[in-house]
Amino acid sequence: MVAAGEEVWLHVATCGEGPDVLVLSGGPGCVNYLSDETLAPHGFRAWFPDPRGVGRSGGGPHDMAQAILDLETIRHELGIAAWMVIGHSWGSDLAVRYALEQPARVKAVIGVAGHGLHRDREWSDAYEAGKSGEPSIAIDFVPEIHDSLWTSFPDWIHQPTLWRRLADTAVPMRFIGAGHDIRPNWPLRQLAALVPRGEFEFVPDVVHDFWHTDGQLWRATITDACTRYL
Repeated sequence: MVAAGEEVWLHVATCGEGPDVLVLSGGPGCVNYLSDETLAPHGFRAWFPDPRGVGRSGGGPHDMAQAILDLETIRHELGIAAWMVIGHSWGSDLAVRYALEQPARVKAVIGVAGHGLHRDREWSDAYEAGKSGEPSIAIDFVPEIHDSLWTSFPDWIHQPTLWRRLADTAVPMRFIGAGHDIRPNWPLRQLAALVPRGEFEFVPDVVHDFWHTDGQLWRATITDACTRYL
């Protein structure tokens, strides 16, 4: 547990040995469903925080700015100078913001099946049309946390300097699309093209939550991505 002020404690699981990697799951408002040593990148020390107000972490509804502060509190309390950040789904978007706001603390971003920095109507229409066919996975979820984080998302993506900072960032970012994801991956391709050290990778024949359906492939994919930035 990590103290995050105001009598709030954040739960952080860990496994493995090696360079430090922060692992952020999606949602927002979900427990860290990636907190499993069989899903962690091989040869690295992985850290899996439950977001504020979710799972075993205390606190309540908060915005993205507070989420970034919590990640920095965790890093500082663990005594880690800098780490790579893996994010799945919403976690990918949070990882990008973290890298832009704390570039000295983020060695690289690996964003898997992210939403992207937009509120595009055609993208949303494609998601709504396909979501009934997605496999259902039981994940602990706190609606109030989801709502507060998602409400703050437009405030960030509407910042006038956001795209300038993305175009100027020195943090390498690798975005990975899932072949059978109902979410269009063009926002990830755009980010990979914009970021100076950006890359895009496509994993065919896997769904959005392939950490759940293809755990070995998930682990191999993120291990390969992390190894590129050693």
